[in-house]
Amino acid sequence: MEPRDYTWIFAVGVVSSICDSFGIGANDVANSFASSVSSGSLTLAQACIVACFTEFLGAFLLGSSTSETIKGGILSVERFVDRPELLMLGMLCALIGSASWVLFACKKGMPVSTTHSIIGAIIGVGIAAFGGGAIQWGYSGVAKIITSWFVSPVAAGIVTSIIYLPTRFFVLESPNSLERGIRAIPIYFFGTALIGSFYIIYKGAPGTEASSLSVGAIVGISFGVATGISAFSWFFFVKWLRRRIIGKENIRWYHIFVIHFIKYRPTPPPPAIEESASAEMSSQIESGSGADGKLSVSDIKDADDIDEESAEGSQEQEKITISSRIMDLLRKMKYYALRGVRKDVRNLDNKALANVHEAAKKFDDDTEYLFSFLQVITACLASFAHGSNDVANAVGPLSSIYDVWKTARVDVSGTAPVPAWILAVAGAAIDLGLVTYGYHVMRRLGNGVTYLSPSRGFSAELGTSLTVLTASKIGLPVSTTHCITGAITAIGLCNGNFRALNWKMLAWCFMSWIFTLPIAGLIAGLLFAFGSNSPTNFF
Repeated sequence: MEPRDYTWIFAVGVVSSICDSFGIGANDVANSFASSVSSGSLTLAQACIVACFTEFLGAFLLGSSTSETIKGGILSVERFVDRPELLMLGMLCALIGSASWVLFACKKGMPVSTTHSIIGAIIGVGIAAFGGGAIQWGYSGVAKIITSWFVSPVAAGIVTSIIYLPTRFFVLESPNSLERGIRAIPIYFFGTALIGSFYIIYKGAPGTEASSLSVGAIVGISFGVATGISAFSWFFFVKWLRRRIIGKENIRWYHIFVIHFIKYRPTPPPPAIEESASAEMSSQIESGSGADGKLSVSDIKDADDIDEESAEGSQEQEKITISSRIMDLLRKMKYYALRGVRKDVRNLDNKALANVHEAAKKFDDDTEYLFSFLQVITACLASFAHGSNDVANAVGPLSSIYDVWKTARVDVSGTAPVPAWILAVAGAAIDLGLVTYGYHVMRRLGNGVTYLSPSRGFSAELGTSLTVLTASKIGLPVSTTHCITGAITAIGLCNGNFRALNWKMLAWCFMSWIFTLPIAGLIAGLLFAFGSNSPTNFF
């Protein structure tokens, strides 16, 4: 093989990587914001706007400058040294297999792990190329992934329960829950900022020097950040909450920073409607008369004036017709562009879920409102770190293809450089996937599993982040998708009523996890077998 041979593989690989990134946005990112949207802390449009910034910036600014040539080390890269073009073909088939399964899962609203999807596709390529003996089937490979199907949801569920149950018993069920919640807000901000900053530095910044810091240094930095944010919430945010919720003042979120200098701002009363004036005006319009009830002289016109107005009217009508067609086209374009963010994903009016939602205990709305801000912060932090880490699922195989296409050799170190343009393209595709297709997974995973409120969603997101951090440190195999599903399940169980969970949906989720490896692997393996064994000369 010579450099820049098999350009078609590189070209198709770019398209396949974009499709895979699109699926990551529509599935993984939708998982991150499903609880925020379902609880009402964010609208779907707001979640998409926030995620577009956090995911893209996380992928482009903190995305790793290198990636594993073969994700997870499931297959030795040295097997492709003699034939680098087969590595290009294998990574192309892996991208197609992973993207096909993830996009199908998105359509059906199934939350699947995109990391497991690309690994399953690589397993299929490895079996098709070298047989089953080439795959790491032990705990360092496939067995570790299978273990994560059970470890991830259980661990996240336990951590989430530890966070939510004290909140429920000591704050939400308190007779004076609002006052107690306002006093506890700085504590929650401290814990959220501590975990979030640690998550960003320890796991979310592989492309920076922060990844080389010791755990002690990261903990110290995180404590400093958390202390500063907690102090800010005590002196500014708590004051804003009291005036906004208890005082019912007409203040906005941006007044938080200057709340001590804002004078009393009462909420204006709703505008009164003058019914008599409206009735008089409507009667005049219907009768076609003036204020005195008589026709004016200007209303009487001769025939010549009528003919001239008819000619002018026809010309105006043509202009109006053309203009209306253009407006219709623009309205259609706007409809399809914003179709994904206008969907109802909360499922509160779904009759099939009415019994599930009724079985969950409801708490004071004002107290729940306190946790909306915390939930938005946890969702943003998780999304930012997700963009920096999981973007490697799509850019890793493409970077391998690009490196081999450019150098005509396989780097036996098992890593490939990731150009900035690949990170930018993948980040943009992730955002596009969330905006146009993410509503499928959000609709199923949020209130489709159990009733979610801001306090419940905050606990689930914080529990997921903490579980992923801890498990990564001690070497337990976990998946973010599986963790958030387990966390939401635990929230439902904390109601003390099994009917508060949609068990059919949970079974559907678990089956999709099991199907991920074999289906993605089957698609990729069949494509690779077809391509690698096809005739090379036709004449």
